[in-house]
Amino acid sequence: MANQAESLRILAIHAHPDDIEIQCAGTLARLKNLGCHITMATMTAGDCGSAEMGPVEIANVRRAEAQKAADMLGADYMCLEFRDLAIIVDNESRRRVTEAVRKARPDIVLTAPPVDYMSDHEMTSRLVRDACFGASAPNYTTHEIQPAPPTEKIPHLYYVDPIEGCDYFGNPIEPQFIIDISETFDLKIKMLACHESQRAWLRKQHGLDEYLDGTERWSASRGEQIGVKYGEAFVQHCGHPYPHSNLLKELLESK
Repeated sequence: MANQAESLRILAIHAHPDDIEIQCAGTLARLKNLGCHITMATMTAGDCGSAEMGPVEIANVRRAEAQKAADMLGADYMCLEFRDLAIIVDNESRRRVTEAVRKARPDIVLTAPPVDYMSDHEMTSRLVRDACFGASAPNYTTHEIQPAPPTEKIPHLYYVDPIEGCDYFGNPIEPQFIIDISETFDLKIKMLACHESQRAWLRKQHGLDEYLDGTERWSASRGEQIGVKYGEAFVQHCGHPYPHSNLLKELLESK
């Protein structure tokens, strides 16, 4: 399995800078340690994530923070340049996300859950699901000037936890499996700490001032469910014709 991992490509794609770090950076670090190639992608650059800076200024700050976090992991980073609170499911958006999947050429995709507390997350989930399906269809064009070629297959697709593991009614969503990230949790937190602009924003907009502590508490809660210090939870998309073998779990439980 270790030899197989060295040839595998992983794409983690979520709505905003910091979503990946909060929900699956520990798992990405474990995959990186196995030798997998990692690409981190955000749909937006976080242009609405400030009460003091304008959209262009905060987007530049947040892109740089996302790049810093990716560099810390040794991952590639790309931003698809959607706007905050304006991610919608239409064909233009689907083509843009399909192009990103074709560029990353992943064997495994980690993305936002279908049900979460805000539309950007849910629309990202839907678009990534569609893009994983369409990326291997040669006649589905992305209208790019220099498009990436179609992929050879549909990748394994996984959804990360919704925020605090709940749907928008506050009902808990049970994961299919939880990955032990105890050994990589410190790196996860260091990556999240790169997003310095978010502490002020969340304190003002959400009334929260526990950016890192809250992530630690939730990771500890998921870890407790499987008897380890820290964990990250996932649900696999197994609808027709996506792969049904649980490659992510097999990779990380085979050591």
